[in-house]
Amino acid sequence: MRICVYGAGAIGGHLATKLAAAGHDTSVIVRGTHLAAIRAHGGLTLRIGERRLFGPLTASQNAADFGPQDVVIATVKATALPDFADAVGPLLGPDTMVVFVQNGIPWWYANGLSSARPSPPDLSRLDPGGKLAHAIAPERVIGATIYTSNEVVAPGVIENDSATANTLIVGEPDDAQSERVQRLRAALAAADVASPATHDIRATLWRRLLVNIAGSVVSSIIEQPVGPSRADPAIRQLFARLTAEGTAVAAAHGVDVAEGTVPPGAPHEFPPQHKPSIFQDYERRRPMEIEAILKAPLAFARAAGIDAPALEVITALAAHRAAKHGLYQP
Repeated sequence: MRICVYGAGAIGGHLATKLAAAGHDTSVIVRGTHLAAIRAHGGLTLRIGERRLFGPLTASQNAADFGPQDVVIATVKATALPDFADAVGPLLGPDTMVVFVQNGIPWWYANGLSSARPSPPDLSRLDPGGKLAHAIAPERVIGATIYTSNEVVAPGVIENDSATANTLIVGEPDDAQSERVQRLRAALAAADVASPATHDIRATLWRRLLVNIAGSVVSSIIEQPVGPSRADPAIRQLFARLTAEGTAVAAAHGVDVAEGTVPPGAPHEFPPQHKPSIFQDYERRRPMEIEAILKAPLAFARAAGIDAPALEVITALAAHRAAKHGLYQP
């Protein structure tokens, strides 16, 4: 398959390296020293413990250098999707799938939504100006949820510290078990990226979202990795309250999070030293995904009349903190 990974940072670089090493015609959109290193070495290196995996691929910061693809995998943060919408056009052929690998509530949530489920609240802040809806036809969209822990440790080098738990769950927005999704799952599995079937992509998304809300956001607020956060009984109690609130909000919108697909061998546990991506963004003073991970779920709660005091509090704290450092625009 011809595959372009748009955004070859920690997660995108991991996927691109494995897909390229598996023999796919793989390219990446990337910038800066990372781009220079990939060009100099002819690909990316993925470190998995003592193992080294090299993925030969082409790299550019300009999508026009590659032309139409079979699959575009967007791994940029939700905050960067408007720029993706502006640039993705040259990668789109008649049948190109666009896989959105982001945290939180996705901009396309209403696409293919069953009439048995309530309409979502206003999610326009996830797609400012409707750029994504204009650039990406609904029939191109593939939903995705990822479980993996990676870091860019040097230009052109990705380090993975979740060697036994790297999973990308993909599904059609209407949950159809299409031939193209089955082909994509098979390609991922053959590249050593587990991709189990899901029959409810929104349940899968909400289930992953609860990990972000209860673990990742709290970890970033208290500025501690996952392990120390979980070691504190009071913080564990906060995790439990946030999970219960998120589960109730999802249920009010017709989603049973227990039906969501999880990685093989679940429960999934990141290593104790793992710093969630939103925590890494805060430390490195990069835009934070406040809208997708916190504000949108809170809008779902309010639309359904669900009382979610813990979610209200951490959303206010995280948004204020991010805005203070210019990492979020309320």
